[in-house]
Amino acid sequence: MTQQTTRRNARQSAIRIFAQEYSDANLPEEGSGEYDPSFIITKLGAKINRALVGGVIDRLERREGDNGPSYNGHLRDATGGTHRFNIAAFQPELHTDIEELLHRFEAGDRFLMMVIGKARWFESDDGGIFTSFRAEEFCVVERETYVRWLVDTAAATLRRLDAQAASLESDLTPAGLEAAGVPKDLVDGMILAKGHYGEFDAEIYRVGVLQGLHMAMNSSGNFEAAPTESFDAQPTASTEPQQSTVMDGVPFTPTTSSEPDGNVDDVIKTAISIADQGQGVPYDSLILAAVQAGFSRLVAEDAIDDLRDVKCEIIEPRFGFFQILDD
Repeated sequence: MTQQTTRRNARQSAIRIFAQEYSDANLPEEGSGEYDPSFIITKLGAKINRALVGGVIDRLERREGDNGPSYNGHLRDATGGTHRFNIAAFQPELHTDIEELLHRFEAGDRFLMMVIGKARWFESDDGGIFTSFRAEEFCVVERETYVRWLVDTAAATLRRLDAQAASLESDLTPAGLEAAGVPKDLVDGMILAKGHYGEFDAEIYRVGVLQGLHMAMNSSGNFEAAPTESFDAQPTASTEPQQSTVMDGVPFTPTTSSEPDGNVDDVIKTAISIADQGQGVPYDSLILAAVQAGFSRLVAEDAIDDLRDVKCEIIEPRFGFFQILDD
C-alpha cells in the first residue's frame, strides 16, 4: 500500500500595499485545490494573498457572536484610504492583545498600528466585491517603523506602476510582458488585471505614492490627521530647522516657501547628477524632487519632456529612468 502525502503550498510573502490600491481591487482568484492560495488581484497587477499594512487606528470594535467575540478595525494610511481588518472568534490567541488595544481606543487614544493579514473579500447581492484582511499578527509601532513602511510601500507601488506603464504597448502574453520590462513576478497578475480591468487612469496611485513619501519626509507632523490637501500644496511655515534626507538617491528637503525654489530644469538635472549610480534615476523621484522645490507636478512633467525631447540635455536609456546626456 502506497502512503500518500498532502502537499501544502509555501506561505505567501506579505506584500506592501497602500489602502487605495487594495480597496479599488475587485478581482478575486480562488485556489483550485484544498491548500492552493487565493488572491485579490489589484489594478496594478499585485496578487495579494497576504499583506503588511499600516496606519493610524481609525475604528476598532468588538462584536459578540454565538462562537465568541470577533473584532473589526480600520487603519487609515497616508493615502487617506482605510485598510479593514478582522480578528475572528476562532483566533483566541489574538484576543487578549486586541482587547488591550480596544480599551485604549475607547479611552480616546489613537496610535499607529501594523497588521499582517490574509486577503479576504465579500461579494454583495449585486456582485460588488469588498476587500479586507483577516489579521494574523498586529502590533502598535513607533513613527520610525511606520516611516520605513511608508518608504517600502511607496517603492513597491512605484515598481508596479512602472510595470503597468511598460505593459501598455506590449502583447498580453508572458513573453510579451517580460520583453517590455515587466518583472517576472508581476507577469501573471498583470495579465489577469489587464484582462479584467481594461484601461484605467493610474494617476491616483502615483498621487498616493507622493502622499506617502510626503508624510514620511515630514514625519514630525501629525500622523493622526487625515491627508486632506493635495500633494502640490505647500506645507505651512515652521520654526523647526529643516532637515534633508535622501529618497531613491534624490535629496529631499521639506520646503516652507510658497514660491518655487530655483529653476525647474536645474532641479531635475541636479537630482539626476546626485542620484544616478549608472542605472538612471526613476521618473517619480525626479517629480518628487521638483514638487518639493515648489513646482507643480505638471510643470515638472513638462520640464522632463522638454529636457529630453527639445533641449536634449537628458536621456531615457530605459523606460522611466533618466540620465544626463554627456557632451
